Amino acid sequence: MNIFSGLQKIVKTDCALSNYTWYGLGGPADYVITPQTAEDLAEVVRRCNDSDLPFRTIGYGSNLLVRDEGIRGAVIRLEGPEFAQVTFAHDRLTAWAGASLSKLVLECVRKGLSGLEALTGIPGSIGGAVKMNAGGNFGDIGASVESVTLMDKQGNIFDRSKPDLSFDYRKVNITAPLVLSAQIQLAEADAEQMLRTVKEIWIYKKNSQPLNMKNAGCVFKNPRGLSAGALIDRAGLKGTQVGGAKVSEKHANFIIAEKNCKSRDVFKLIDLVRDRVRQSFNIDLELELEIW
Repeated sequence: MNIFSGLQKIVKTDCALSNYTWYGLGGPADYVITPQTAEDLAEVVRRCNDSDLPFRTIGYGSNLLVRDEGIRGAVIRLEGPEFAQVTFAHDRLTAWAGASLSKLVLECVRKGLSGLEALTGIPGSIGGAVKMNAGGNFGDIGASVESVTLMDKQGNIFDRSKPDLSFDYRKVNITAPLVLSAQIQLAEADAEQMLRTVKEIWIYKKNSQPLNMKNAGCVFKNPRGLSAGALIDRAGLKGTQVGGAKVSEKHANFIIAEKNCKSRDVFKLIDLVRDRVRQSFNIDLELELEIW
């Protein structure tokens, strides 16, 4: 019997993951599952666990590179309306994992609530943003997150709060496979001043990043006290191309997927960049990009 018997409406088989990433690259997953409720999700997770079927979760796929061969197991997408819920209670916000980070930033600005405007221009879902402590030069989401609601492999739901919840550079000490929602503390502020800040950040990013090209954001983490993009630039790698993958001329820490690009092209270019930076500066670049 199929392990997802009775759940056919939310399960696709042999489904191309290139449809779900900003890169538009990658092979198929055995199953792509889109639960519509937390109850659906718990049932899917329990069945995966009981059948020893590995599963992963995907948000907006904005920081993800999937191998050309695809992956075995199930990929869970939290795209139903229940998972996109956002509720405000004075200066406290509860955002479910499937909510859009960029839309939420603008909603907070409209309400005159400060805390997320530093995340302007960062794509993705709230769940993905929390899992990797998304951020940039202007701040990260972990500074405002007070607690999270999680689900374990048995479908059990539980909360974790600060200080037990610890955010660091592009990581957080969450081991549960699923983030269901985040509770975020905001502060009342002048909406017009916040809007000016958002515009300034957006202009900065538009001028310094290849926003209109297929990419997955910063490929490498910044070494302590240094800029990965500056190191790659100084190594003479801007514009370097392997197959359809190219180091951006605008920001060297972005790899663009051009026409006919394959995931293997991006992998080869990543290896080339790492080797050249290591040879030039004796620094090992660590990936910020998630690899499946």
